[in-house]
Amino acid sequence: MSSAPNVIEFPRGRRTVMRSRQDEARRDAAEERLQLARDLHDVVSHGFATISVQAGVALHVLQERPEQVTEALQAIKSASTEALSELRAILGMLRESESGRPSSTAGLGRVDVLVESTTAAGVTTSVRVVGSPRQLPVVVDETAYRIIQESLTNVMRHAAATSASVTVVYDRERLIVEVENDGPLELTVASPPSEGSGNGILGMRERAREIGGELEAAPLPGGGFRVCARLPVLGRP
Repeated sequence: MSSAPNVIEFPRGRRTVMRSRQDEARRDAAEERLQLARDLHDVVSHGFATISVQAGVALHVLQERPEQVTEALQAIKSASTEALSELRAILGMLRESESGRPSSTAGLGRVDVLVESTTAAGVTTSVRVVGSPRQLPVVVDETAYRIIQESLTNVMRHAAATSASVTVVYDRERLIVEVENDGPLELTVASPPSEGSGNGILGMRERAREIGGELEAAPLPGGGFRVCARLPVLGRP
């Protein structure tokens, strides 16, 4: 005589809770993958843009000004070292060990590194800080850094600019980040930075919105381009 297998049925309320938790876990995982994908894009894009520009400079001056080749190679070494450092941090996040999630290398404390690489690539870049710098919520600090990084990458890749400026304003309730360049008006209008999914202006705007902020990006009247992000700092974890 065969017996029917035991079937364990959970009450409907418990099944609903379990499905809700599974859905929430899937959403969290998807959001984390998207965030890591953006970080990878920003790191690789900035690093390769810098390396490409410097390699072009080295080829251009190889015969007539060999001393500049050394400068270009040093800039390439610096850019590749910085990119590798950030990539290791991101890969560490993907591996998440028992010791905890590794901290990101992205933050306003490293903006000088971005400025140096952009300047070395031929776009003289300056930084201005308004207000008293203070410790920011990690998510705000990282978001501000990535927006500056992507903005400067776009300057190197698209703007044909000779100079750029980064302004960081520490307001009481928000952090304001502005990046401007002096690219030619005709080029700015004809080839604005990409609105493509996952990168360019759209990617920066999504980063700002995810933490309750906003981002504006538009050509300047006399030429050049301006990106301005306003990020809330109160009530952030």
